[in-house]
Amino acid sequence: MSNYEERRISSLTKETYALVLAGGRGSRLFELTDKRSKPATFFGGKFRIIDFPLSNCVNSGIRRVGIATQYKSHSLIRHVNRGWGHFKKELGESIEILPASQQKGEGWYMGTADAVFQNIDIIRHELPKYVMILSGDHVYRMDYGPLLAKHVANGADMTVCCIEVPVNEAAGAFGVMTVDEESRVCRFDEKPANPSEVPGKPGIALASMGNYVFNTEFLFEQLEKDAAEDGSSGDFGNDIIPKIIESHRVFAFPFKDPDSEKQPYWRDVGTLDSFWEANMELVEPEPQLNMYDEDWPIWTYQEQTAPAKFVFDQDSRRGIAIDSTVSGGVVVSGSTVKRSLLFSKVRVNSFCDIDESVIMPGAIINRGSKIRKAIIDRSCVIPEGMEIGINHDNDRANGFRVTEKGVVLVTRDMITAMENKASSS
Repeated sequence: MSNYEERRISSLTKETYALVLAGGRGSRLFELTDKRSKPATFFGGKFRIIDFPLSNCVNSGIRRVGIATQYKSHSLIRHVNRGWGHFKKELGESIEILPASQQKGEGWYMGTADAVFQNIDIIRHELPKYVMILSGDHVYRMDYGPLLAKHVANGADMTVCCIEVPVNEAAGAFGVMTVDEESRVCRFDEKPANPSEVPGKPGIALASMGNYVFNTEFLFEQLEKDAAEDGSSGDFGNDIIPKIIESHRVFAFPFKDPDSEKQPYWRDVGTLDSFWEANMELVEPEPQLNMYDEDWPIWTYQEQTAPAKFVFDQDSRRGIAIDSTVSGGVVVSGSTVKRSLLFSKVRVNSFCDIDESVIMPGAIINRGSKIRKAIIDRSCVIPEGMEIGINHDNDRANGFRVTEKGVVLVTRDMITAMENKASSS
């Protein structure tokens, strides 16, 4: 990239305000999001999902960011305040929480477009030339600079960031773009049963990532029209995009590696199985999502903890972790951990055997426990000798959730209910 192009993109990012939509529950994660929104869910041994779009903004040079929250937002707000509250407004940078506060009308956020509309006065006060709308619940790394540059080069009113997915995966799951040879959007279908294919790529559909770039005044016009229309669901995919593609310049921007033209890492960890699988990908020797790239760091809040510790070196009692990710404050005491992610301050007591599991912050695994292919939620205390993921009939009898692919979810409330049931019988 030439110096001129770098300066041009830098100028575009400075003229952009990003609004991250982070109010979703993530209902397909079931009890994992009973006490937190999906963007606040822990991921990758150290992070929360919201850290990925926020890090993408900061690393791209976009330093004016709003985060629209709604569902059970306390843990998300606390995390953002602790980990992202150091930006200086007087230097033209800020990451601000925008709770649903009925600024327009008496309702809460109905859909993605309504969430933006209810914050329209806040965005207007920032005087951006471009507004970027980002989903707050996907895991990926992306430089938003080339997206903005392409939006301007196309003379677009709106640009939709897309990924290429097999048609069978897109069916019923994604909003799908139909585009011409210049990537101009000709049609948009929300979760169609039979998605259209990308020109020249049979079997491949162009799916919306839920990330959009708008010219600011155009966005405001469309939001105000949509808000005044009876029966609108206040959603970009259902309402706004289908109405503007014929009369305005709407383009698709395929999310690709600029060097290889391959599809970069992107995950919608919207189910327990996909959440577990995405975490397991990170313990591979060379994962597709490189968490160690110092040129594109993923920022987060982390407590000041002691280093991880592995103790005892006896044949029957050895503290080891193999093909695993282990965070600060963890103690593995005379137990074996394989292909797993241990978040901060996890304690694994002696004679335990843990494999292919995600153990969230502060969990305590007591002596003699065996855990396979499980998600253990924050601060769970697993009783001594407990077996999880070994016999799914027993898991269900204990009140744990077992997915179609055999992943077992355990939360504090489940453990409490199990212990109460045992004490009363």
